[in-house]
Amino acid sequence: MNSIGARGPYQGVLQILQFNRPYYVGAALTVLVAMLALPFLHSAWRIALIVSVVPALFWLASSLIVSHYVYDRFPLYDLRWIARALGRTPAKWINIHNGFDETSGLLSAIFPQSQACVVDIYDPKVMTEGSIRMAQGRKSGEIPSVSAQYDALPFNSGSFDAVFVIFAAHELRRHDQRVTLFRELARILAPGRDLILMEHSRDLWNFLAFGPGAFHFFSRSVWRKAILQAGLTLRTEFPMTRFVRVYHLQKLA
Repeated sequence: MNSIGARGPYQGVLQILQFNRPYYVGAALTVLVAMLALPFLHSAWRIALIVSVVPALFWLASSLIVSHYVYDRFPLYDLRWIARALGRTPAKWINIHNGFDETSGLLSAIFPQSQACVVDIYDPKVMTEGSIRMAQGRKSGEIPSVSAQYDALPFNSGSFDAVFVIFAAHELRRHDQRVTLFRELARILAPGRDLILMEHSRDLWNFLAFGPGAFHFFSRSVWRKAILQAGLTLRTEFPMTRFVRVYHLQKLA
């Protein structure tokens, strides 16, 4: 693969820190104040404080360690497996993101002969999480994006041979919104063609790594339900580490 989209050795974990800065700063200050107050507390309050602080310290460390492993150490952004999964070179593909695009350049390098389309579905009225707002100020993506609403993509039906949605769909927090997005993606996808969805899961592994932050993700059953309600077929699914899962979907008709 060429140098397009080359990543720094700590790029992933540094982005996690940057986009979630209020959470990490707040948690670190809370732990610091608690530790300073510890010697002045009654033993019962001291025990209660320790019981509260230990999980916070653990999740502060584990979230950064796991993020570094997933985004920096593991070859998560070596997307050549997508070409193998599709089994063909798409004539025209579309990549969906939420205002921060790290994958379109990689996909373009994998499919240099294909026509690429990149769509930014970020809507501040719908996607209200602080981390995604923080990401908006970052320049990203080698390919210019088209801005569009997730429920009204400006493309004809059956326009694309492949659709990619990588760490983007979970920013639609309501189930009906995700179903609507998948229905729109199914509409613009040609029959018999493929949609690749990549997301973290709301499961034990992600809870151990990210603590309450894991509730920002959705479970496998939630994703499967949205996929089926949108009229797509789940062709296969597989893990990319214990923390990230890929869903290979297909439009049969």
